[in-house]
Amino acid sequence: MESGSISVDGEAQLCGTTKTKHGGWITFPFIIATLAGLTLAGGGWLSNLIVYLIDQFHINSIDAAQINNVVSGCTSLFPIVGAIVADSFLGSFAVIWISSIISLLGLLLFLLMATVDGMRPQNCQNDSSLCATTPSKTQYAMLYLTLTLVCIGLGGSRFTLATMGANQFTKAKHQETHFNWYFFTLYFATVIASTAIVYVEDNVSWAWGFGICIMANVLGSIIFLLGKKYYYYDTPQGSPFTSLAQVIVASFRKKKMALSSQSPDYYYGDDLQKKIDELPTNSFRLLNKAAVKIEGDILPNGSIAKPWNICTVQQVEDLKTLFRILPLWSSSILLSTPIGIQGSLSVLQALAMDRQLGPHFKFPAGSLLVFTLVTTAICLSLFDRFLWPTWKKIFGRNSTPLQRVGIGHVFNMASMVVSALVETKRRATAHSHHIQGSDMVALSVLWLVPQLVIVGIGEAFHFPGQVALYYQEFPSSLKSLATAMIALVIGIAYYLSTAVVDLFRRVTTWLPDDINNGNLDYLYWVVAVLGVINFGYYLACACLYEYKNIDKAETDEMNDCTETLTVKN
Repeated sequence: MESGSISVDGEAQLCGTTKTKHGGWITFPFIIATLAGLTLAGGGWLSNLIVYLIDQFHINSIDAAQINNVVSGCTSLFPIVGAIVADSFLGSFAVIWISSIISLLGLLLFLLMATVDGMRPQNCQNDSSLCATTPSKTQYAMLYLTLTLVCIGLGGSRFTLATMGANQFTKAKHQETHFNWYFFTLYFATVIASTAIVYVEDNVSWAWGFGICIMANVLGSIIFLLGKKYYYYDTPQGSPFTSLAQVIVASFRKKKMALSSQSPDYYYGDDLQKKIDELPTNSFRLLNKAAVKIEGDILPNGSIAKPWNICTVQQVEDLKTLFRILPLWSSSILLSTPIGIQGSLSVLQALAMDRQLGPHFKFPAGSLLVFTLVTTAICLSLFDRFLWPTWKKIFGRNSTPLQRVGIGHVFNMASMVVSALVETKRRATAHSHHIQGSDMVALSVLWLVPQLVIVGIGEAFHFPGQVALYYQEFPSSLKSLATAMIALVIGIAYYLSTAVVDLFRRVTTWLPDDINNGNLDYLYWVVAVLGVINFGYYLACACLYEYKNIDKAETDEMNDCTETLTVKN
């Protein structure tokens, strides 16, 4: 990260870091510490969920992986609900605070299930699978209630924190620095949760592991409240979706009306400068009819008579922005789907491999994805310090979000190819040693590391790139939704990965409960081919896309800092 960016010095103030007397870098430690605490709390249960379901609820491995994908999808879909509530009604602060309380309630239920015998199936006393009891309906109900609460809590706070943090700044450079630190902290805290807390759950007790999660949740919530007097608070403006719907309705009602080439014929609201200088853009021209004024649309005082008959040009342009970015957003779904498939199935592969590292340490299967997280966290730091400054020196300008996402696509495809090759070797080793059932394959779990490292490098490119693109290009009334769009992508991708695994499980013999008798590598090859096709689709969308705000933000920032240097000299 840029070391000079997080100090409250004269240069930061002159370059316009703060919006008002509230906000700015003084809020940064509170938001980042809150993110760290809540991520530790969420990662502590989510990282080891597959193992928990198999070990404590006696659910078979493929079903546990499917449940894990559904839960991961929920934690990524709930941010959309949180974003809508934050933008429309409560604001980001209230959504984060309420979500942290809901998360705490879910973690307390996890602790109860770990300590009260009647709330979970009885464990085997002789390590025989024949003695395992299946969960009762009540136990299933308690499990699903707990998962619902922790999903709402984690999903409602995680990406809303990203929006609230970015809202503390006005300059795109500072917002991008915030996003880099946000993702670094997110991944670093998840690494700790996936190693230290998972180790406690596997080797001490589930109760102690969930207890640590509770303490992290409480600490993060307290730190968040301590920064209350320093925050810049975004003001909810009502549902932005109503405004967007009005554009569609108004343009439909005026579908037979001819478009005008004169700016006075359009309604600009309070934006008088645009009324003089600019016409609506030519893309999606039929929507421009929603802003054409006819008799009876405007009251004598200049306000709108019927909001479902006429809209401002800004409303029209906001809807066009969403339409323009939608194809790019859709390409990210198949970018994230392979990550969901790889993440859950890698845990199953690890359970069937030799996890003994040294004479006294057995690597927890639930911690396997830590290699992805560590790689991404390291890359985010290195990129910001070395790669992007070097890029600017070579090409004369900053890398664009679309370029970063495109590079991420390439690494993602490469990871799936490596996954297929490693699984081919793992299965061949199992067959050569006649491994069946729960016996371990004489192949180290470290063979799975390269594919996870490659996908981690890709994530360091495409996740921050997507967040920066959505946040800077989305309308100002949809800023919380902008950062949550990446969560929606991940959520849909997890559900899609669940559907893909279930489909191949039903129509092929590739995914039996004993993966040593299957062809998991075939699935990885199919996913790799789909990635190539999706990359072609992405390139087509990226070539056709025109930035609305990013280039302007870079120009404004250069002008501001040039004026600052002139004043100082």
